[in-house]
Amino acid sequence: MTHPLLDLPPLTAGRFAAIEDRVARLLGTAQDVVVMQGEALLPLEGAIRAAAGPGTVALNIVTGPYGQTFGNWLRDCGATVHDLAVPFHTAVSAEQVRGAFAEHPEIDFVSLVHAEAATGNTNPVAEIGEAVRAQGALFYLDAVASVGAEPVLPDAWGVDLCVIGAQKAMGGPAGVSAVSVSERAWARMAANPAAPRRSYLSLLDWKERWIDGGRKALLHAPAQLEMLALEACVERIEAEGTGTVMARHAAAAAATRAGALALGGLEPYVYEATEAAPVATTLRTPSDVDASALVARALAADPALPLAAGGGALAGEMVRVNHYGPDATLMAVQGCLTALGAALAEAGRKADAEGARRAAGDAWERPVRAGLSGA
Repeated sequence: MTHPLLDLPPLTAGRFAAIEDRVARLLGTAQDVVVMQGEALLPLEGAIRAAAGPGTVALNIVTGPYGQTFGNWLRDCGATVHDLAVPFHTAVSAEQVRGAFAEHPEIDFVSLVHAEAATGNTNPVAEIGEAVRAQGALFYLDAVASVGAEPVLPDAWGVDLCVIGAQKAMGGPAGVSAVSVSERAWARMAANPAAPRRSYLSLLDWKERWIDGGRKALLHAPAQLEMLALEACVERIEAEGTGTVMARHAAAAAATRAGALALGGLEPYVYEATEAAPVATTLRTPSDVDASALVARALAADPALPLAAGGGALAGEMVRVNHYGPDATLMAVQGCLTALGAALAEAGRKADAEGARRAAGDAWERPVRAGLSGA
């Protein structure tokens, strides 16, 4: 018996390279793009271990849990790390970054998460990139959650290592990821004796055996289904238009925020709308309402809703509405608000579910119109 996902012809090196080229066009980058055969943690860790070592002095910007992880990796590499941590309900500013450079002028590596889906904030990468360029430091960016939901422009922003994943706003597979690499970053890796070699983490293996070889022979058997799924999701974004896709995500964020305020009983976890990520909206519960229990009640009615409680210490106070990819729709947002309203009512709290639906609908229209008009 045959199956559409089995017995496929081998994925050729040419097809693999063509998928990389489409990802590069999505990012608007002339840098080398390497599609790696694993979830985004693979290039995220691989890029740090390739570019950082005992001589590195890093500014690690922490606006959520992934920033904390990057600091740990940098320390494991022997780097001297200066953490710039801001409250998770806000974003970091370029002024704060310049202040860190003034205090530690020896900094030569900067790590930043663009959008933290776990906490719902997004950072002003363009402005931070200007500060990093003036410092002359290597700029490493986690754009896994933001790509597809908001602009990600490695070349324009001076990003040397930009890691993306397809599983969130792109609406694609989790099993492959990609990293764009500048010439400066390749040179830093080549000069780092501790950079992984002959390893699944090794970017230099891809550089020397794949890119420098003219992309004619793959390092190993590719994850074929995931590569085809990545190609399909990029095709879908190209067909819909990146501006329209981003407008849907912006509309979903605006609708969720407005609907939650109208619902009552919940408030945006990220205080300023300008600092809130379009990929996911986080909401704070009252002190006497456990967020995990509230989400469990909401999901009991519809387990398919893109709702989750916050992770770790935030589990008791944060609700996360994951309006990304196929869930960047008004229907998904209104479904979440309705379920949360019912759960709040079960907990004895007042909630205006119908008012929340109306507010969400009104807020949805403005970003969608802007995206469809090309604004």
